[in-house]
Amino acid sequence: MFVFKKIAFIVGSRSDLPKIDGGLKILEKMGISCDVKVLSAHRTPEEVRDFAIASEGEYDCIIAAAGKAAHLAGVIASHTTIPVIGVPIKSVPLDGMVSLLSIVEMPKGVPVATVGIDNAENAALLAAEIIALGNSEVGEALKRYREEMRKKVLS
Repeated sequence: MFVFKKIAFIVGSRSDLPKIDGGLKILEKMGISCDVKVLSAHRTPEEVRDFAIASEGEYDCIIAAAGKAAHLAGVIASHTTIPVIGVPIKSVPLDGMVSLLSIVEMPKGVPVATVGIDNAENAALLAAEIIALGNSEVGEALKRYREEMRKKVLS
């Protein structure tokens, strides 16, 4: 049995914080601890590197949400073997497409899982699925969540 710790949810700027609220609510619903940090791949590169290196052994998954060039998830992934999930944030111009492509087009050997634009909820669910591999309580919480979704659709 694995011992799971927590998730880190990193945003590239304070203005991105409202975009991750839905994801934070899902992690709370799943009973998963989460730290939230503001770090920029371009404005605080040393801090991003130091965080990624120090995250080994502290976090089980890192979710990185950023807009525009959106290099945050890739930079973090280049410094850790912890699973990294990228959330592209909608920004102008091009409504988040640049962010999406920046995250999804990682070079071979440095993978970043990527969800849809502004979809912090799916990032949180993917992180929960990763944790559920070794934590049956989170697995049961995911089953309950899916059942709630099923009932909403059928009602």
